[in-house]
Amino acid sequence: MLIGELSERTGVSTRLLRYYEQQGLLQSVRTANGYRHYAPEDIEKVRRIRALLNVGLPLRTVELLLPCVVDATPRVDPCRNLVATLRQEVDRLDEASAEIDRCRSLILDILHRSGANELVGAAR
Repeated sequence: MLIGELSERTGVSTRLLRYYEQQGLLQSVRTANGYRHYAPEDIEKVRRIRALLNVGLPLRTVELLLPCVVDATPRVDPCRNLVATLRQEVDRLDEASAEIDRCRSLILDILHRSGANELVGAAR
């Protein structure tokens, strides 16, 4: 199938599909006229990629975990480094969450010290 059909069947833009291919997540066969042709199973592969991205995983992690993903729920089979990779992502998210909480507290402190107590109460 051509890239336009893959886009239509997955709801993913052709631009993103080309990007996934550039990143090594998808592969196409180029014809003599330069058109990309994708296999029917690429529909489900794109859905699995989107499912992993939708839970907040970065593309580099998606690439590592894609062979472990069974379907777009995403349901995974245990495979090499799966648990360790996902644990690293949870740790990364915990660090990001802590940084957001720190910044939020600093902003609330600025509001409080400025005498804008009504804004402090609204932000909590």
